Amino acid sequence: MALFRSSFLSLAPIAVALSASTALASPGPVAGTDVLRTWNLVVLGDLTSSSEVEGRTFVGGNLDGNASNYQISPTVTTSSDTPGLTVVGDVSGGHKNLNNGSGAVVGGNVSSGFNLNGDPQTVQVGGSISNTNVNNNTVTSGLAASDPAFMQNLIQQQSLIETSMNSLSHSLSTLDTNSAFNINGNRGTFDAQPDADGVAVFNISAADLDKIGELQFNLNGADTAIVNVSGASVALNDNFLGGTNNLGEHVIWNFPDAEDLSLTTAWGGSVLAPKADATTQNYIQGSAVFGSLVQNGEMHVGTYTGGYYPPSGGEPPVSSSSSSGGTPVPEPGMLALFGLAAAGIAFRRKRRPQTA
Repeated sequence: MALFRSSFLSLAPIAVALSASTALASPGPVAGTDVLRTWNLVVLGDLTSSSEVEGRTFVGGNLDGNASNYQISPTVTTSSDTPGLTVVGDVSGGHKNLNNGSGAVVGGNVSSGFNLNGDPQTVQVGGSISNTNVNNNTVTSGLAASDPAFMQNLIQQQSLIETSMNSLSHSLSTLDTNSAFNINGNRGTFDAQPDADGVAVFNISAADLDKIGELQFNLNGADTAIVNVSGASVALNDNFLGGTNNLGEHVIWNFPDAEDLSLTTAWGGSVLAPKADATTQNYIQGSAVFGSLVQNGEMHVGTYTGGYYPPSGGEPPVSSSSSSGGTPVPEPGMLALFGLAAAGIAFRRKRRPQTA
C-alpha cells in the first residue's frame, strides 16, 4: 500500500473534515459487488501500468509507469460522480491519457501530466499538476490544502473499498459448491447448475488450474457463476474454448488466498484478488480487483453486470445508481467506521515491496 504524505493526514484536517463532510449530499457509498459493476480496474495499492483500461479505474495508492490510457471505450458512460481515473496518491512516469471526457480525481501530485482527450473534462488534484495542456477543460489543483474534506473523502473511499473487497472475497469463499467442474485430459469444463437465484458455485484449487491448459464454460442460464480458487500463488495461463466474450459480465473468479498472481493468457471473467500482488501480460475481459498490480495487459469491458449480492451478513446493495457510475464518496457516517480508525494508525499500512 502506498505511504501517503503526513501533511495530508494530520488529525487537524481530519477534524475539520468531520464538520465539513456533513454538508455533502450523497446517495450512498459504493461497496460489495457494486464495485465490480462501477470500475473496470480497482487496485487497492500501487499500480504500475504501460497499458490501457477500457472502463473506469480506481487506484488506492500511487500510479506510475510508462504512458497509459484510461476510459478508452466510448460505451462507458461519462459521470461527474465517478471519473474515468481516481488515484488516492501521486501520478508519475509517462503521460496518462484520459479519453472520452473521462476526467480524473487525484489526491497527491501529478508530475506525469495528463493528455485530455474527448469532451471537456474536469480534473481535480489535491497537490500540484504539471505537463498538462488545459485547453477548454477544467483543472483545479491544491485542493488538499484549500479543502480539508477533499483528501479525507478519498481516504474514506479507499478504506471502504479495501474493506469491502476483502469482505466480499471471504464471503464468496464460504459458499458451498453446487456445480460440477470436470477435468478431461487437458481440458477443464465448468458445468453450471444454478440455484433458484441463478447462482452457480465452483470450488477448485490453483493446482487444478495447473493441471489443464484449456477452459470451457457451460453457464446453462446462470446469472452469476462464482469460481473460488484456493492457493497463495496462482498462475493464470489457460486458454478459453469459445473465447472470453460475455464471461466478465457473469463469471467472478475469486482468489481469497492469493498473495502472488500472474496472468499470461487472455482471461475471461471478472477477477477478485484483493490480497494479491499481481502482474498481467495479456488482457482481462471483465472487472478486476488486485492488492497491487504491474499491468502490461489491457483491461476490457464488459464489467460485471450480474444480479448477485452477498447473502445476509454480507454487503447489501448500497447505491441504486452505482452500476452507471454512482457517487464514490462515502456518507458522513462512514467516517466513524473508516476515517478515524485509519487515522489512529496514521494510514501507515504498507504492502511488501513490489518489483516489476
